[in-house]
Amino acid sequence: MQGKIIKSLAGFYYVESEGQVYQTRARGNFRKKGQTPYVGDQVDFTAEENSEGYILNIHERKNSLVRPPIVNIDQAVVIMSVKEPDFSANLLDRFLVLLEHKKIIPLIYVSKMDLLADSSSMDTIRTHYQQIGYFFSYEKAELLPLLKDRVTVFMGQTGVGKSTLLNQLAPHLQLKTAAISGSLGRGRHTTRAVSLYNVGGGKVADTPGFSSLDYEITDSESLTAAFPEIKQFSYSCKFRSCTHRHEPDCAVKDALGQGEIWQQRYDNYLQFLSEIENRRETYQKLSKRK
Repeated sequence: MQGKIIKSLAGFYYVESEGQVYQTRARGNFRKKGQTPYVGDQVDFTAEENSEGYILNIHERKNSLVRPPIVNIDQAVVIMSVKEPDFSANLLDRFLVLLEHKKIIPLIYVSKMDLLADSSSMDTIRTHYQQIGYFFSYEKAELLPLLKDRVTVFMGQTGVGKSTLLNQLAPHLQLKTAAISGSLGRGRHTTRAVSLYNVGGGKVADTPGFSSLDYEITDSESLTAAFPEIKQFSYSCKFRSCTHRHEPDCAVKDALGQGEIWQQRYDNYLQFLSEIENRRETYQKLSKRK
């Protein structure tokens, strides 16, 4: 039989196949191969009546996230709040870089707009991201049609309201939510395990919240590719390995000067590039000591 893993808990894998869910375990040979089944995996499995089944084979994955451990994702709703916690374009761009690198379509959703007395600054930010080509919305009703026939991850900083949004889109889920901590200014972790739920004709995952992330990019070329608007202009740079920082005849810097690239996005690009270079230098120093 074939199916998709929709939940992983305490060593059990729950596989959905033709409308039924089967409780399975992974064969011991997966450990020998260094393989671990993840939520989202398409698998071959056996299932006998009144007994647990076994996963026999894991199909090839098109992409994966380490945290949360989930695979074969079509798109991700990146949830950012305007307050509690405050909106951060820098953090949003970190999510977008990760998703672009993984070939996962990002959908940006901003929550808690009712906490803003004036939305003009957020409207300006929205316009910038829409000009790049990103979906960017404050309206949950606009998200629902986009979930059909897709595997969608809901992700964002802790406390932005991932579980709350999912409960509004699909009240039958009744996912647990938690109040914002006054002393920390962020929500408590309410999601313990990754699960795929049926919402809007597709599969969605509510994932554990986190406040930072590491992306798997180690060079300027890969970072450039993760910024669509910078990538677009980079093809006209004089040097193929242009970092768009100090090189002459840089089409990206020309576009920046003409207002075709948003200064804040470019600044975040430079910051991420610096972080990548610092990590590489640290790794090289540690390697020499060994």
